[in-house]
Formats: sequence, structure tokens, C-alpha cells
Amino acid sequence: MPDPAPFLRAEWRWLVMLNYEVDAAIVHPHVPAGTEIDFWNGKTYVSLVGFLFLRTRVKGIPIPFHRNFEEVNLRFYVRHKAGEEWRRGVVFIKEIVPRWAIAWVARTLYNENYVSLPMRHHVAGDEFRYSWHFNGKSNHLGVLRSGEPLPAEPGSEEEFITEHYWGYTAQSDGSSLEYRVEHVPWRV
Repeated sequence: MPDPAPFLRAEWRWLVMLNYEVDAAIVHPHVPAGTEIDFWNGKTYVSLVGFLFLRTRVKGIPIPFHRNFEEVNLRFYVRHKAGEEWRRGVVFIKEIVPRWAIAWVARTLYNENYVSLPMRHHVAGDEFRYSWHFNGKSNHLGVLRSGEPLPAEPGSEEEFITEHYWGYTAQSDGSSLEYRVEHVPWRV
């Protein structure tokens, strides 16, 4: 029997990633059942990620006014043993999008920690910036790129951060939801 069509398809463009080493105890309460923190050289990382979702389709259908939008998320890295395979994945602590319907669907169907806030982006030349408003304050995430992006070096910290192809979400009954995330290897 063929695999069912993916629930969500989209292009992720103009990614901005800020990565921080943190004490594992900070993310431990968010580790879904059946997973464990994925360390890199004994270090625990969280990443703040901003990007544009483009050409978004749900079950193959483009939803008017919900195809192209910003997202900023805070995530950390886990792994799950499936048979003999270690599946490396991400867990989202918070995900910010500009449209309430997107946040509602993600919270309702997947128990993802989405919120809807006013957002903007600026992509021009080598500058990439995402902003959002929360509690009357403006917040920004951005970079000024120098040089052309290159493939991550095998075994590097950059490869560790970018090469996770599974998502895990804790469910209200204590179980976990696992989903596959397909993307081309990101250049850094």
C-alpha cells in the first residue's frame, strides 16, 4: 500500500538560525515520551529559527491567504530508537505564526505549541529579518550574511543542527506523536 499523502507540504526559505548551548535540565521537561535529548559532543542545543513558509498546501490543497507566511520557532534536538535505527528529530517549545487558523490547526490536531502574533519579514540582498509583536513589544531575529552558503561539513556542529528529519510532539495522554520532515540538506 502506498504511503498516504503528506499532511503538509511547503518550501522553507531564507532561514535564520541562532543556536545556543544550554543546560540539559532546561529542555528536559519538554522531552516527549520515547525520545531522549540528542547531544552534540556532550552539549545540548536550542535553536531560534525564523523562515518563510512558501507555497504551503494542506493535504495537497492550497488554502487561500495561508500559503505564504512567516514562522519563528524555538526548538531543541532529540532522538528516538526505532528498531535498529536512531531517528534524529526536533521538538518545538514555541512556534509563532501570523495567522490564527494556522496556530489553531497545529494546536488542535497535533498539540504543537503554536501562537498567532503580528509578524513581518524583511529579505533583501544578504539581510534576513523576522519580527513579531508580543505584549506590546517588538521582537526581532535577523542576520546579515557574508559569503555564499555551503553544504555543512560532515560531522560538524552545523550538520548536527540542520540534519534532523523527524518531529516529536508530546500528547496530552502522555504519548508522543512522530512525524517525518523531508527537506533538502540546508546550506550554511
